[in-house]
Amino acid sequence: MAEANWYVVHTYSGYENKVMDDIRKTIENRGLQDQILDVKVPLQDVEEIRNGKRKPTKRKRFPGYVMVHMIMNEETWYVVRNTRGVTGFVGPGSKPVPLSPQDLLLFESDETEVDVDFEVGDLVTVVADNGYKDQQGVVKDINLAEQTVTISIEMFGRETPVELGLTDVSANS
Repeated sequence: MAEANWYVVHTYSGYENKVMDDIRKTIENRGLQDQILDVKVPLQDVEEIRNGKRKPTKRKRFPGYVMVHMIMNEETWYVVRNTRGVTGFVGPGSKPVPLSPQDLLLFESDETEVDVDFEVGDLVTVVADNGYKDQQGVVKDINLAEQTVTISIEMFGRETPVELGLTDVSANS
């Protein structure tokens, strides 16, 4: 029996979950559980910081792509390729290429991304209960690895850089 590999399928943008559900229904209807083993949309944990509050959420890691763990043969290729919303397998021409172990690690990495609602140059307000509360400043640097933001606020008549946590500031609307 042939070996199962992970393949990547390209879909219309926004159709990833629909394609995944349709392939899963087809697997069940045709009894292909032993040939198409898994279908998934790679997701990534994201911490959105909006108005100084953290909100954990999930985001598609690779929009427009679905992963399929299957044994490649005429029937499985036909089922996946002819699912509504699928534009084709990733690979040269019409020949699907299985993911290498290195590529698979990229798709399954579970790093959490931080998404903030301000960027360098934006005016923000300090919301933390510290000596700078309610002061406004311009974002000079954002360090996502350290979870800090450097803003420039006016103190004693001159611009002063202040480093704060990402949740200590809020974007001005």
